[in-house]
This record gives sequence, structure tokens and C-alpha cells, in this order.
Amino acid sequence: MKKIALSLSALVSLTLASGTVSPALAQTSAAASATAPGGKLQACFVYIGPANDGGWTYAHDQARLMAQKALPWLSTRYVESVPEGQALPVLDRLARGGCQVIFTTSFGYMDQTAAAAKKYPNVIFAHAAGYKRAPNLATYMADFYQVYYLNGLIAGALTKSGNIGYVGTFPIPEIKRHINAFALGALAVNPKAKVNVKWISAWFDPTKAKQAAEALINEGNDVLGFSEDTPTVVQTAVAHNLPVFGHYNDMSRFGPNNVVSGQIVHWDKIYIDFLTKVHNGTYTNKNLQDVDYWWLLNKGAVEAAAQPGVVINPKYAAQLKAAKITVGGKQVSVYDRVMALNADMKSAKPTFDPYTGPIKDRGGILRVPAGKVASVAELNSMSWVAPGVTGAVADEPKK
Repeated sequence: MKKIALSLSALVSLTLASGTVSPALAQTSAAASATAPGGKLQACFVYIGPANDGGWTYAHDQARLMAQKALPWLSTRYVESVPEGQALPVLDRLARGGCQVIFTTSFGYMDQTAAAAKKYPNVIFAHAAGYKRAPNLATYMADFYQVYYLNGLIAGALTKSGNIGYVGTFPIPEIKRHINAFALGALAVNPKAKVNVKWISAWFDPTKAKQAAEALINEGNDVLGFSEDTPTVVQTAVAHNLPVFGHYNDMSRFGPNNVVSGQIVHWDKIYIDFLTKVHNGTYTNKNLQDVDYWWLLNKGAVEAAAQPGVVINPKYAAQLKAAKITVGGKQVSVYDRVMALNADMKSAKPTFDPYTGPIKDRGGILRVPAGKVASVAELNSMSWVAPGVTGAVADEPKK
């Protein structure tokens, strides 16, 4: 799902042009091959940013560690800060150095992962957020669009100005579907709400993130969300005492009085399931053509929360209980609506989906017909922009 470009200036200093290597990386150069069921297994991870970025890469690395702890037969390695255009040499080193399973954790690695899978047919590959698969290449995603809708409901209730600021990274389908869901949630509570996006064209750039957040605040936005990979926007919101939503991890420690809710990912759910199936022989280097994890709230892969287990920061409970939304002709509190929808979408058979039609884009064009729910393919290729989102958005269709 994620990541198409990363400025070298935004990276930590690289030991090698193709990435900083974890201490455990030095191995024999013997070519890797798929493990026999029940044997030891080595999994390797390629990261777009530093492992301690506090966001996307940090979440993947924590999941790697959890999987290693949970699975006694597993050993892991990683390479961090690998620019997307320079992934293939890293994949070569890993495939030749004993890695039996290789996870590439950024959307922009897709083509190079597919090339590596073809080059090393005995190695199992899995690519985050992509759509290209092969007999030895699976895809996987823990997606936040449901969580963003819930966060949008909260944002719509908390904004006093009607202006909600969002620090965007790149206008790829993943980020568009998240911002759209956020806006649809906000509009359900406040039909006049606007989600004002500033694009920074970076995944890991605290300086740009702070500048964008400050600009949004100066323009009158009084609630903030973001998709940049550090807690910078949270810290900026704290400095101005504004509500903000955490992203990818528990960011409440950076703003216990300001983080209202947020999106928390549990990549370990996917990694443990996938690696267990490799280990027991369910997944091999010959049968992954149709393996595509698309795990949401009901799989436990994501969570709507200010901190784990806490959907809404108690400091905002009274305000959200006082705010009302009309559901089925009846007035209910925004607090109760968020809790009810969260419980529904976490259930085995959800009855609600944020992308249930009719939904028109901001140009008035019908994008999801009445009674239909956007498919996974439609979500993964989303280019249209929802009502309430302001500003130019690259690749927005006009018809």
C-alpha cells in the first residue's frame, strides 16, 4: 500500500547507497531456498525509513520483533532506509545471504520485488500494499480506512471552526482512501466541515511535517490528522493545545491531553499468520499467486485508539457525548456512534462499511452506487476525491 518516493535528504545517513544494514546482516553468500516444513526459518525485512522513525517503519519493526518472540523457530534480519529506486541490490544480497522469506514494506518496492521474485524462484517474497503477485510472491495490507472514518466522526464533532487540517504525504490510492474516509466521517457529523490537506511529498520528513502543520494551524484549522511517519504533527498540535489523531502507533505519550484517538496497526497479526503457514508448508514458493492479505478491524490488524485498548481519550468523552449525529432518523451521541460502529466493524460479520453507496465525489460524480460497497480493487485504485476535501489533488479524475 504505501510509499512511492523518498527524498534522500529525508533519510538518516546511509552506510551504503542501498540502505543501512542491521548488525546481524552479515551471512554466508550461499543462495537461499525455501525451507522444508517444520525446520528453522529466516525472514528478512526491507524498510523504507529508519527502524526508529516512530511511525510506519517502527510499526513494522516492532511486529518483526513480536513475530520473532512468538515463533521459536524464526530468526529475522532487516535493512533500513532503503530508497525505493535502490531496493534490488538489497534484495539480491538478502536472497543470496540465506533469507528464505523476504518482506518488502513499501508500495514503491513493488516492481523490484516482482523482479527479485522472478530472479529467485526458491525464495518466498511478500510485498506490503502492492497488487503484483507470482507463485512465490504474496501481497499483504493492514488498512486503516475504517479507522479513518471513525476518526473523521470525532474530528467533525470537535472542530469549532469547521476546518480540519491534514498533513498528507503522497496522493496515492492508499492515502486518498484514508483522507476520503476521514472527510466522509467528518461530514456525517458536520455537513459544513472541510478537510484541508497540505501535501509534503515525503514519508519521513519532520521538518516538512512541522511546517505544514504550523501552516494549517495558522490558516484556522483546529483539529489535525496526518500520514507522515513521525510524531511531529502530534507534537506541533500539543504546542498549540489542539486535538490531534495519532498515526500507526500509540502516540499518546507525545500528547496525553491532545491525542483524541488514532490509527494503530498490528502488523504482527499478519506476520505471525503468514510465517506460520510458510513454516507448516501451507504456503510455498509455488502457491502464492492468489495470496493477498487485506486485514481490517475484524482481523485485529488495525485498531481505532488513542492508545491500545482506549478508543477515545477519556478527556474528550464528555464533549463527544454532548455532540449529536442523526442515525436512522434518531439523534445519538457521536461518542456512542463511534463505539457502535467500531464494535460492528470489529465483528465477524460487519454490517457497516464507510464506502457504502451512494457516494459522490467532490465534483458530483457518482463513485459508489446506492446499495453497493466499494470493492477491494476499487479501494486499492481510488483516485477520486470526496466532498469536503479542499485543494488540488494529483491524478484526480474529472469524469
